[in-house]
Amino acid sequence: MNRKWMIWMVVPVLLTFLYGCPKKKPATPPTDLDVETQPVDTPPPAPTQDVVDTPPPPAEDETEDPLLSADLQIVNDELRRRGFSPDVYFEYDEISLSDETRERLARNAELLKAQPSFQVTIEGHADERGTNEYNLALGERRANSVRDYLGSLGVDGGRLRIITYGEERPVCTESAESCWSQNRRAHMIITGRANVG
Repeated sequence: MNRKWMIWMVVPVLLTFLYGCPKKKPATPPTDLDVETQPVDTPPPAPTQDVVDTPPPPAEDETEDPLLSADLQIVNDELRRRGFSPDVYFEYDEISLSDETRERLARNAELLKAQPSFQVTIEGHADERGTNEYNLALGERRANSVRDYLGSLGVDGGRLRIITYGEERPVCTESAESCWSQNRRAHMIITGRANVG
């Protein structure tokens, strides 16, 4: 009982303490003050000095040549941007190089000679016609044909590796000449760097 009585005594005192008396309202300023205002003169501008524009220090070239990248995908993309043809195509059951193919390979050879550290893998491919064994051999002969021609243009043969996939990795899977012609190819890709010394 004493506790309840204490609570009833303390709560009103606490509320009065917390909320207290109402706050005073701020006095409203009179509407007519009869105050005179005088304009203030602005100070004269400070004397100017001739400012000589100094050029910023030359920025270091932070754009690194993409061909120096450790990421070989970036290297291959940059080579394509510069005119490297990753694919050259062949006629049905052929390994001979057309004039267009020779032009593409000549451009590739120039780019490869300018980057003597690049190692290239030349993949030989064939369309689906013929036996698997025959197409593997045909793919190898196509890759050799490209390697030999690049070598004749001055690309070090030690940098050129060949592999054959035959009909195993087609870029197009329809059974039509439009697809078969895309699958009869040699594909070149930068796969590493050699130490040039």
